[in-house]
Amino acid sequence: MFSFNDLFQWERFITPSIIKLFYWLAVAITLLFGVCGIVSAVGMMGATPFFGIVTLIACLLGVVVGILFARIAAEFVLIVFRINEHLGAIRNRGEM
Repeated sequence: MFSFNDLFQWERFITPSIIKLFYWLAVAITLLFGVCGIVSAVGMMGATPFFGIVTLIACLLGVVVGILFARIAAEFVLIVFRINEHLGAIRNRGEM
């Protein structure tokens, strides 16, 4: 994790430490919107069953795609920071 002093020093990035929190927050928001959509789809089934089922399938697919997109975005951020670390290690090896 990171300490409070890391916020005022530029020796270490804090984003890799907190990216998991943002990932789980994005998953929770995606699930919340998915549940709202499912409730709406069930309510729509009373009036028009076909469109209710289509909406239900679309909501479930949207939840899966949203969670996958959140994971891909989080991994992309981590990859960028890991590339930075590896380039720093290569630069330090060359300075010897």
